Amino acid sequence: MELFAESLTHYKRLLTKEVKIGNLLLGNNHPIRLQTMTTTDTMDTIATVEQTIRCIEAGAELVRITAPSKKDAENLLNIKNELHKRGYFTPLVADIHFTPNAAEVAARIVEKVRVNPGNYVDKKKFEQIDYTDAEYAEEIDRIRERFTPLVKICKEYGTAMRIGTNHGSLSDRIMSRYGDTPIGMVESAMEFLRIARDESYHQIILSMKASNPQVMVQAYRLLIKQMNEEFGEIYPLHLGVTEAGDGEEGRIKSAVGIGTLMEDGIGDTIRVSLTEDPELEIPVCKDIVKRYEPQSESQKDGKTESSSSGLPDFRTSGLAYNPFQFKRHQTKAVNNIGGGQVPVVIADLSKVEHITPASLQSIGYTYNEADDKWNISDTAADYIYINKPGIDFALPGTLKVIVPYHQWKERFSSPSFGGGQGEASPIYCAEHFAAIDAPESDINFVMIDCPGDEKYIEAIASKPNTVLCLSSTQKNAMQTVRATCIQLAQKKITAPIVFITDSNWQTADEHLIHYATETGALFIDGFGDGICLGMSKDAYDNFNITTLGGRQYNSPSFGVPMTIGREEVFLNNTAFSILQAARMRISKTEYISCPSCGRTLFDLQETTTKIRSVTNHLKGVKIAIMGCIVNGPGEMADADFGYVGSGPGKITLYKGKEVVKRNVNSEVAVDELINLLKENEAWIEP
Repeated sequence: MELFAESLTHYKRLLTKEVKIGNLLLGNNHPIRLQTMTTTDTMDTIATVEQTIRCIEAGAELVRITAPSKKDAENLLNIKNELHKRGYFTPLVADIHFTPNAAEVAARIVEKVRVNPGNYVDKKKFEQIDYTDAEYAEEIDRIRERFTPLVKICKEYGTAMRIGTNHGSLSDRIMSRYGDTPIGMVESAMEFLRIARDESYHQIILSMKASNPQVMVQAYRLLIKQMNEEFGEIYPLHLGVTEAGDGEEGRIKSAVGIGTLMEDGIGDTIRVSLTEDPELEIPVCKDIVKRYEPQSESQKDGKTESSSSGLPDFRTSGLAYNPFQFKRHQTKAVNNIGGGQVPVVIADLSKVEHITPASLQSIGYTYNEADDKWNISDTAADYIYINKPGIDFALPGTLKVIVPYHQWKERFSSPSFGGGQGEASPIYCAEHFAAIDAPESDINFVMIDCPGDEKYIEAIASKPNTVLCLSSTQKNAMQTVRATCIQLAQKKITAPIVFITDSNWQTADEHLIHYATETGALFIDGFGDGICLGMSKDAYDNFNITTLGGRQYNSPSFGVPMTIGREEVFLNNTAFSILQAARMRISKTEYISCPSCGRTLFDLQETTTKIRSVTNHLKGVKIAIMGCIVNGPGEMADADFGYVGSGPGKITLYKGKEVVKRNVNSEVAVDELINLLKENEAWIEP
């Protein structure tokens, strides 16, 4: 294996070592296991037991419980005994930070312990220290001395271990040598893994979590490459995007990160970290995992079984991009598409019977009749696709129209259409466009069905002003489209690329996972200059967005009545959220919000909702909302501002990684956060 996956052209699980966690087998092509983490106080035995049972009944195959102290670790025995008394034998995982003595107690009680190499022995003070090789080796010896007792206990008791690296909690030592990088994350875990292997202990799972899906994906890929080169074998992998947040954005960010890896066959267990009740994480895990399970004909999402025939095996033929380091694929500019410009969003309005100004409100344009002006939001689509005539009003000047070629030729082939109502461009099928001598429009969109239309690509791309719209009806759609992107790069074809992704799933949750996985994975690899999301007719007609994750859908990002184009609102918002999660186009406030646990010092869900409600208009500002110091300044590595629990009813505010205000009363902490934003010129009036 030259890279990090068994195949880049079709789905195939990466073979990993088998690990036993209680009676649960993980890795080695066993089913992908689902897990979550309790949010109760570990010392509250009954509350923790009852929440654990809710998680198990939702489908959790592993349940993690925080053990911040030796006392908490000891109480895991009471929790385990009460669960057994009630007939529940699901393996438990102790979550350890900073306290090796707690880990050593927990390892004698529960089936698995999780340690974070960034803070298990090392302390994080954000200090830059230049180590000589000898000094660095001494630090490794110190880690070995402190970590080996836990390894021996786990080996004696048959306890499994997760070595869980987090991007935001890399130690000062790792940061000093490797920086805040994916390779630093890998080395942090490998130091601990080498020590365990020296003790002939192999019941190990690893994770490389980050709140930035780009960083997370690169770290896992590098870890696989490193393990394979160093050991010739790969330990099972726990996947997760840490501090993903809540609602549709938490689901999208998680699916972009987890889904990108799972499309490559990577992952043996997953946890979706949402700032919601833990049992609500499990249905999202199920929606992700079921895409990779054998399916009946009625479950195949309207897609054909894929074949890799005709697609080169890029593991051996080489890649035209570096999957371990993000770099955007270079394309030439065609108007506002490609050439390094942010990816465009195309709204599919083909199912809207009669387009009115109210229809455009669903995609970010609000018409003020009194002023005869359009208000344009930060998440306003750049293009609309229509397949029938019927626009009888003047469109906003920034909005362009795409129509099928025959309609464009008949009605819209002049520079403007319908009395100066906007610019229109044609969209062709591949065979038609390849056959014409010269295109007639300033922008020519061409549908490419992957892999069937590859034979036309060179003829298509040789024509000026061409935008390639890639889609696939194959079961392995992402891999099929990616193979086409790689071929384009290898042939040095630089026409801009728009990804067209349709969904035939049923629930809003399923649609989010589908779009974020199939399209987000391509953006994570640096491909793509645009995105267009759609639904099959059945999915569109039966669409229901009143609930998400089993609770009332109340996303502040909607901003329009649910009766106005709810499908188009959902698709447009999802497209922008995918681009933001992939770090391709920033259009809204970003929240790095931890999922809560027994260490949390305030009501995280309520506080997150409150902060969102007053800051969701701050485009591009990243705000971290962390329950405790464990998920504090380290975990919010990407954040501009931080709101961190520092004691019961007390909040510490950060600017970047710098403490600005300590021990602020929680009653006034949100107001103080707003003041901090104002002081740093990051606030605008809503």
